[in-house]
Amino acid sequence: MVERQLRRRGITDERVLAAMAQVPRECFVPEELRSRAYRDGAMRIGEGQTISQPWIVAAMTSLLGLQGHERVLEVGTGSGYGAAVLSRCCREVVTIERFSSLASRAREVLSELGYDNVDVRTGDGSKGAPDRAPFEGISVTATADGEPPPALMEQLTPEGILVCPVRRAGDERLMRFHANGTAEAMVPVRFVPLVEGA
Repeated sequence: MVERQLRRRGITDERVLAAMAQVPRECFVPEELRSRAYRDGAMRIGEGQTISQPWIVAAMTSLLGLQGHERVLEVGTGSGYGAAVLSRCCREVVTIERFSSLASRAREVLSELGYDNVDVRTGDGSKGAPDRAPFEGISVTATADGEPPPALMEQLTPEGILVCPVRRAGDERLMRFHANGTAEAMVPVRFVPLVEGA
């Protein structure tokens, strides 16, 4: 996976590549899908949600520019796979999932695998985690309409980065937002919608 799907497609962050090689993706997908865990595509995990393809997980993690000392917020825990990858690249991860069934399963798997620097929460991720802010990085794994939720931008450190898919005028792209107000559109993507107020 690392050589064929990630490095060949432009992922150059060695820390992210090492994390992707280390985290057992098959543990985060339904048992009947484990034989296809490393294929280059998203897979359904229940509640209408998906586990993103490996390249997207690696790309989003790389865009945060993590060095290892950071506290990172993830919005949209899903299977817990993205949080596991993040946890190998930073000091601690707070991850929020709106579906309690997915949060419980992710918490169980992460605990079984020893990812003890991940705090899994159930709730409205668009509100962030003000009790643990500020964050050096925020990763949003659902598409925001127009802009990321303001509460998330407010929870960044002055040098912080937020990575989020955004839909504008029908065009959905992965974007990198800096706390100073600048933003960069990266690549076309397709994610489930970000639900606020859930």
